[in-house]
Amino acid sequence: MRLLNRSIPPYCRPSNLLSSSFSTASAVPPLNRFSVVEYLVDSWGLSAAEASKASLSLSGLKSSKKPDYFLNFLKSQGFTDSHIKRIINISPASICIKVEPKFRSLLDAGFSQSDLVEIITSYPRILCHSMRSVVPRLEFWDRLFGSRELLVKRLKQKWFFGGSVEKRILPNLKFFMDVCGMSEEKAYQAMRNHPDFLVQKPDSLQILVRRADELGVARQSSMYPHLLITLYGINKEKFEAKHKLFTSLGWSESDFFTAVRKTPTLLNISQPEIRRKIEFFVKKVGYSPSFITQHPLILLYSLDKRVVPRFQALELLKSENLWTGKMSLLSCICLSDKKFIEKFVLPYKEKVPKLVDIYLWPSREVSV
Repeated sequence: MRLLNRSIPPYCRPSNLLSSSFSTASAVPPLNRFSVVEYLVDSWGLSAAEASKASLSLSGLKSSKKPDYFLNFLKSQGFTDSHIKRIINISPASICIKVEPKFRSLLDAGFSQSDLVEIITSYPRILCHSMRSVVPRLEFWDRLFGSRELLVKRLKQKWFFGGSVEKRILPNLKFFMDVCGMSEEKAYQAMRNHPDFLVQKPDSLQILVRRADELGVARQSSMYPHLLITLYGINKEKFEAKHKLFTSLGWSESDFFTAVRKTPTLLNISQPEIRRKIEFFVKKVGYSPSFITQHPLILLYSLDKRVVPRFQALELLKSENLWTGKMSLLSCICLSDKKFIEKFVLPYKEKVPKLVDIYLWPSREVSV
């Protein structure tokens, strides 16, 4: 056996054959493999860091066929290089989908090519949604907003693709209209600034109605829709915290609920700002809590930009015997900027040169 083994060349012996086959295999250069990172850098213009991050969502990509088609289609529809880079950076998986049928569905729904460039660039993930869901959603919100610009702005928000239009949004809209006794046109107006209100679960909406009813506001009141929308953004814990704050500032239970019924949106004011405003009106102006309760609208105005400048301007005129006070501070606060300047600044700027400066740059020392 030893003789036989000696007669076999070393490279033909079994053990050497095995090791030789491995060394030969390792010596053979591997076949060219598709590099997602290199492809994204070369074809899509991404930086190495951007391409590396995007490749994490494209681990299954083995060739450039699908993304090449996607890229060429977008370019043919007017998407610029910056648009395309934004799309892949935000939604890398989009580049592997069949984009043309989705684009066609949106065109058939009445959106122009330029609309779609803006919509898709603004929210690239829209391409990953089923068009059966996207198209009716876009059509509904486009009708409600009455503005493509507002539609594009809103579709970036998380709630936009929440809830079915048929099963949740439209039933919620009808319920809101029925409860408030509103026409569709007025309901649309109310929802334009608070569209996410319609995406909540129907059970949650019914709970809001019960909370609003408990506050004693009539459903047919013009304030009822505002109260519902305000309560939507304020849970019971926050409501109670606001309640305690107002009572700690000298308001009675009756004062608080009266003010909320008259001006529900005062609940949207932050607690520090509520404290500053009430202390200013009580300590500096001399209003009683009950007076503010009867006129809670004054709490909605900016203290620094509106109330303090007007208060100081009027105090200066009073010190010069140029303001009799026949028109109350409350009425003066409610005037538009243009009317206030015409009535209380321009007529006296020669007699009281400091007036313009005081009105434009009021002293913050007055503010509590």
